[in-house]
Amino acid sequence: MDTKQDNILKGIAAAPGIAIANAFIYEKEKESISDESITNVDEALQNLDSALAQSRKELRKIFSLAVDKLGEKRAAIFDAQIMILDDPILISTIQNRIKKEKKVPEFLVEDEISKYTRLMNASNESYMKERSHDIEDIKNRIIRNLKKKKLRSRILNDVVVITSNLSPSDTVLFARADVKGYVTDFGGLTSHAAILSRSLNVPAVVGLHEATNKIKDGDLIIIDGFFGQVIINPDEKQLATYKKKLEKLTEHDEELNKIKDLPSQTIDGREVKLLANLDVSTEMDFILHNRAQGIGLVRTEQLFEEHEEFPDEEKQYQIYKSIAEQIYPDVIIIRTFDIGGDKVLPVDLHEPNPMLGWRGIRLLLDSPDLFKVQIRAVLRASSHKNVKIMFPMISSIYEITESKRLIDECKKELSAEKVQFDKNIGIGIMIEIPSAAVMVKEFAQEVEFISIGTNDLIQYLLAVDRGNDIVSKQYQEFHPAVVRTLKHIISEGKKADVSVSMCGEMAADPFAVPLLIGLGLDSLSVSASAIPLIKKIIRSLNYKELQVLADECLLFKSETEISKHLHHFFNTKIQDLIKNLIRG
Repeated sequence: MDTKQDNILKGIAAAPGIAIANAFIYEKEKESISDESITNVDEALQNLDSALAQSRKELRKIFSLAVDKLGEKRAAIFDAQIMILDDPILISTIQNRIKKEKKVPEFLVEDEISKYTRLMNASNESYMKERSHDIEDIKNRIIRNLKKKKLRSRILNDVVVITSNLSPSDTVLFARADVKGYVTDFGGLTSHAAILSRSLNVPAVVGLHEATNKIKDGDLIIIDGFFGQVIINPDEKQLATYKKKLEKLTEHDEELNKIKDLPSQTIDGREVKLLANLDVSTEMDFILHNRAQGIGLVRTEQLFEEHEEFPDEEKQYQIYKSIAEQIYPDVIIIRTFDIGGDKVLPVDLHEPNPMLGWRGIRLLLDSPDLFKVQIRAVLRASSHKNVKIMFPMISSIYEITESKRLIDECKKELSAEKVQFDKNIGIGIMIEIPSAAVMVKEFAQEVEFISIGTNDLIQYLLAVDRGNDIVSKQYQEFHPAVVRTLKHIISEGKKADVSVSMCGEMAADPFAVPLLIGLGLDSLSVSASAIPLIKKIIRSLNYKELQVLADECLLFKSETEISKHLHHFFNTKIQDLIKNLIRG
């Protein structure tokens, strides 16, 4: 596409979609704070209590809005913020400092809460830095209410919001104004703004660093949420190109709706099962609507994010049972808690490098009581024989055999209690650590199925934090090492006669699908929204040609060569699809 490069900014594609609208520069008011002394301590304490109460009231209102827009589970983000306001240690510390130091409450709130944000910002983990923005949002809310100021968040409808960063509450409040997209200087894939934008189906590009400096209020903006591109005051050619893309997107959605009941198979009859990933139970309607052939991944750690502690066996059982019954007779694969690393832990644990620390199966095997509660709940939900269980972050044979031993232990307990369950429940593992990829031949002999988690596998193979916008360009799904590793996993899995699926983001990449099928994958597990497009692609392909394509890609020595080859194949072979939908 021949365009003016000086009006194009590149960032991280945080939420897919295309939007054309005027820019609205959103700058949060920064309250000035002094360390004035006070004479009336009781009045200061009363002001603090009132400000906390008002902050709770505001967040509960935002929570209600979020429930309407996102459903209760996604809205739990705001429940977590309300919990901070109710933290007895934090509140009593501030109260005691008011009594002792006799300073204005807003100074002490700023000082005390900033200790937490500084610690989180000092972390090497992008996830922790993202969460510091949530704490900052709480701090500013309390200070604003201490100073008895109203939040001025008036915004015109139908604009693209340009800002340094967004809090979850900003994102939800802006949704009422029918915001067309978000562009931020900072943030990554794990920021709440990114997560909520995807849930709200609003295009977003984050981590541009210079957006607020280069974009002015009222500028016409194009957001390309597919490829992380922002165009400022587009020329006629750019504008015409993207308007055409928007028209095609609408036509495309209507066209895809026509094929949802047709089989997912190539022109020459090769079936490729299309399963759905499930993050929260509210996605079930969408999964059923788009005719997923089962659920290839239930991310059960999402349950933990909605509770102050791990949900008990009965609560887990009810949730798993409900999902299994809704998808029946198709299969549901329940992955045990994958927590630690960039996900919330149930304990206050400080690790110098959490991504290589106490996470996934390691945490579960070190917490057998917790692990067994989940295993029992999954087994109880398996009575219709359409439930399978899968273990995350496997790196050794010991982890597999010990997990299976705990399953056998739980089976004996349930049998003694005369509880019904599938005695032959399928057991699988995630392949997302290089050691597991190397040892897949041996690991496959211990399980019934394997699922490739490309999100972690790629970042571990290439030593790139996928949520870090500074090195995001080095996170390359078409790196030759990644493609050759995938081939090895699939080939060795098939030799062991186990099914091999993929449930990472790569499985939903339209340009990756021809390669993945050519490498021999039997099934793909993607977000429900991606199913119609991926099915359309599969139905436009010839499996024999895909095998040749994969063999060619295995010979290339650079990511650039593989990427160009796949894009050329996509644009020349898939006649039925909207060739210029994403690339223009």
